[in-house]
Amino acid sequence: MAVSRLDVFYRRLLLTKLFIGGWGKPEDLKRIFEFRKIIGDREKCKSLVPMDYPVYINKTEDLTDCKVHDGFFMSPLEHLVPGILPPEAVKARFQFIVPKKWQRNRPVCIHLAGTGDHFFWRRRTLMARPMIKEAGMASLLLENPYYILQRSSLKNVSDLFVMGGALILESTVLLRWLERDGYWPLGMTGISMGGYMASLAVTNWPKPIPLIPCLSWSTASSVFTTGVLSKAVNWTELEKQYAVNSVYEEEIIKLLEYCGADSFKMVPGLLKNVNSLDHLLIMTNYCVAQMIVVLLHDKPLCSHSSFCCLTALFFILKIFFLSVFRNCGAHNSHWKKTDSAKLNRPSLHKESISFMKGVMDECTHMANFSVPVDTSLIIVVQAKEDAYIPRTGVLSLQEIWPECEVRYLNGGHISAYLFKQNVFRQAIYDAFNRFCLKYPNLH
Repeated sequence: MAVSRLDVFYRRLLLTKLFIGGWGKPEDLKRIFEFRKIIGDREKCKSLVPMDYPVYINKTEDLTDCKVHDGFFMSPLEHLVPGILPPEAVKARFQFIVPKKWQRNRPVCIHLAGTGDHFFWRRRTLMARPMIKEAGMASLLLENPYYILQRSSLKNVSDLFVMGGALILESTVLLRWLERDGYWPLGMTGISMGGYMASLAVTNWPKPIPLIPCLSWSTASSVFTTGVLSKAVNWTELEKQYAVNSVYEEEIIKLLEYCGADSFKMVPGLLKNVNSLDHLLIMTNYCVAQMIVVLLHDKPLCSHSSFCCLTALFFILKIFFLSVFRNCGAHNSHWKKTDSAKLNRPSLHKESISFMKGVMDECTHMANFSVPVDTSLIIVVQAKEDAYIPRTGVLSLQEIWPECEVRYLNGGHISAYLFKQNVFRQAIYDAFNRFCLKYPNLH
């Protein structure tokens, strides 16, 4: 896939480093991954957020064409996973921009923030105010956790996952609040990271809802492993922590359940980095399932089913021989390494990238979450030459959400963000109109 030179050039101008603190506390990652099993299943989430969850308006500003309400509420994540959020992010803040005169119905679109989109002015100026003028549509702008008092450069990898969990639950709070007050129809959108987060939030909503993710795709793993942002990742610190603290490759990796066709577990090159029988057993799970399906049902789960079959057979044989060696006492002595040797092993960078892909897919891959109730209400806007959001090597959104529509723009990520806001807004109007035609009485 050709990439935009402007995307590459713009990234080089920025000196911001990502994940300077490393992976995050292992105990935090464990708690997040356990909670992902709940929040990734819509049925399990029905009672997580009470229907009458309290939301407060503390300020109202009267402008020429609209009213701007500032509001807040306590993030449900603080109740469900206590202490995982930084103290300043426990209170969720939003801005609700409402037209003084409605054209038809009372439609509201929730906008989640992209990377660096602090506070509300950018979304208010580029999206919300024009949407009032063009379509008489209200907008609710939710502030990202970690953006309240900090720069948008997340300190730890785990912070991104905490942010995602918080935004899923906070979006549910706001959607229910808007429903209670009679607003209809409701939808969600976001640009770049905001598009990812809006997509995750909609997977958790139990009703049909318009979704318009712009300049985002099926997973964030490729963003930080192969996209231009991978150059901003502090790999030195991540590699050091991964090598020295064995908990990442001995415990955390066992919690990674995503095993789709684009999973890090399916990468052949990773075989060189497997340094325990336990890891090998984990990596075998998907391949064995693939083999059974292909051989018994002739319905492959992915386009590489033949390869998966052979890989599974290879794994089974390898496990058998490793088991024999383990019983002979040879296995443990073969794999013992000092911390110094771990830090200097040639494969460390590749292992760290594979681990990054694994943890990112676990918490951001759309295939690891429930499918939205009606995927025909999803309009994705993507840039053909986006260097920030690589689409090569990962499942497409059409494979995960078969009825969704994808609209491609010429150019890359930066040019689309700067000059195609009108295209994003049109996609929002189209998705809302599609919803009204299909569900005229669903309110």
